[in-house]
Amino acid sequence: MAEDILAPLAGKIIKIHVAPGATVEEDDEVLIIEAMKMETPIFAPCDGTIKALKLKEGDEVEEDDLIAVIE
Repeated sequence: MAEDILAPLAGKIIKIHVAPGATVEEDDEVLIIEAMKMETPIFAPCDGTIKALKLKEGDEVEEDDLIAVIE
């Protein structure tokens, strides 16, 4: 079953720690979003494999944008 990672806030993706095919465990840091000069880490909601990354470093996101899919 696939699990989506959604942006919890609007901002800019400044660092991605995973690539498609990477195995992650629940609470692993997947990426960092910067908003108003504050860095917010985004964590994997479950164990699995990164099926797809929908954005890249430097991309702007809005709240609830799809960032990645874990399978």
